[in-house]
Amino acid sequence: METLLDTPPFPEHTSGHSTQSGATAEILTFLFGHVPFTDRTHEGRVDANLPANVFKARHFANFYEAAAEAANSRLYGGIHYTRGNQVGLEQGYHIGRLVNKLQIYCGE
Repeated sequence: METLLDTPPFPEHTSGHSTQSGATAEILTFLFGHVPFTDRTHEGRVDANLPANVFKARHFANFYEAAAEAANSRLYGGIHYTRGNQVGLEQGYHIGRLVNKLQIYCGE
């Protein structure tokens, strides 16, 4: 079986990409709340190997939905298994909660 992406030379468990996405979702939700948003990062991007207008804006109900999609991308790419993604998200949420508890000095 061939994967869509090259299989990288690092451990499968846990998914670092999922961990980072989970932490980001937790922190952004703390800062901005459970809000819908649109990611336009790749909108209009041109790729020589793909038809025109493939890359569209992505709409998400909240940051957790975006994190879950990012985790699933690792499964679809053949890089991680479901369990590695799930545990990565859980670890990321925990890390994000710890970051949110930090008292960061932001002024005089």
